[in-house]
Amino acid sequence: MDNKTQKTSETRIFEKLSILSDAAKYDVSCSSSGSKRKNENKGLGDTTGMGICHSYTEDGRCVSLLKILLTNYCIFDCAYCVSRKSNDVKRAAFTIEEVVDLTMNFYKRNYIEGLFLSSGIFKDADFTMERLVTIAKKLRQEHKFNGYIHLKTIPGASQELMNEAGLYADRLSVNIEMPTESSLKLLAPEKNFKDVMEPMSYLSQSLVVYREEKKHIKSTPSFMPAGQSTQMVIGATPETDKDIMYMANSLYKSYNLKRVYYSGYIPIREHEVMPGIGTPPPLIREHRLYQTDWLMRFYGFSVNEILDEKHPSLDVAIDPKLSWALRNMHLFPLDINTADYAKILRVPGIGVGSANKIVAARRFGKLDWSQLQKIGISMNKARYFITCSFRDLSMIEISADKIRNKLLTASQSKFKSAYSPQLTLF
Repeated sequence: MDNKTQKTSETRIFEKLSILSDAAKYDVSCSSSGSKRKNENKGLGDTTGMGICHSYTEDGRCVSLLKILLTNYCIFDCAYCVSRKSNDVKRAAFTIEEVVDLTMNFYKRNYIEGLFLSSGIFKDADFTMERLVTIAKKLRQEHKFNGYIHLKTIPGASQELMNEAGLYADRLSVNIEMPTESSLKLLAPEKNFKDVMEPMSYLSQSLVVYREEKKHIKSTPSFMPAGQSTQMVIGATPETDKDIMYMANSLYKSYNLKRVYYSGYIPIREHEVMPGIGTPPPLIREHRLYQTDWLMRFYGFSVNEILDEKHPSLDVAIDPKLSWALRNMHLFPLDINTADYAKILRVPGIGVGSANKIVAARRFGKLDWSQLQKIGISMNKARYFITCSFRDLSMIEISADKIRNKLLTASQSKFKSAYSPQLTLF
């Protein structure tokens, strides 16, 4: 290849990378770095590495991933998707070799530690899924690539391809897209809810089968070792937070998902049933949903404790744990020197780490306010809900409304400017 041809090829790859990494940003299954700074005056490094984002491993380690679409061509016309076929955007598609080469070159230069690969649907589900699997297979078998691979599966693809994908990828995800079947049918009539749920079920069952086989046959290959995840677009349709969290809870229980991701809808077109262009994305709502998700998975809360018919929406001004505590003042104050671990964990301002430290520390004597501060609990919240060896009498008999007002006044929430209400009309 002469220099001119090589330069043209590099320019085209750069253009594809620009288009397909930008299209991939709407998928929140891993969080983006979001920074942009050019290398000028022969400085060292820059932050314009297109498509490079960060995700977290099970042990909390942050890893950088090349996050791209294989293509933004798509046969579907989902109203909420920027890659829908009727949208007038630049289209591009990587070849299998281009994705493999990009991954290996970025990895060898220590830019990334893995690949996050999604795709529009070229021709049909199997045609596209086969290419995703081939890329993972080439990386693993031909290039001995041991980095992290996260593949988006294509709803409707065959079980054989799903199974093969699980042998090469660390994590697979099937996007449920909308929180309810009726919303998916309304905004993506060409898609079938069943085509989303079936692969999720198949992957969950396969994971169990491979793990059981591994116990008896050591040579059994690893299957999807980082599990599976999914993503819901929130704020495009009128589901309440209760609807969303009940669906998430059902997915965790039925399909043993590692994560459910919540993606605040970014208006990209005028549509009669969706928020208009210019409506701010529901970022605070998205944040509160993640906090609720966290409470369900790590703090022992059930959905109906946080959201019910009387409270179908999360309070965007305060976190869901504080909101729950203020509605259940009859359970407080809690004696921090005698309460069990599970109850301490429910006190606003006390996290898992602090709860463990409290339980460990009180074996050596009763704790007072100063010791609790040293442990690191958030005293501005916790002080209204606990007693210790010295009770601050000024906090006795204070009402939930007064506590809420005091905390809001003190915090002057940094999120206030981004508040956006839930949809009330369809």
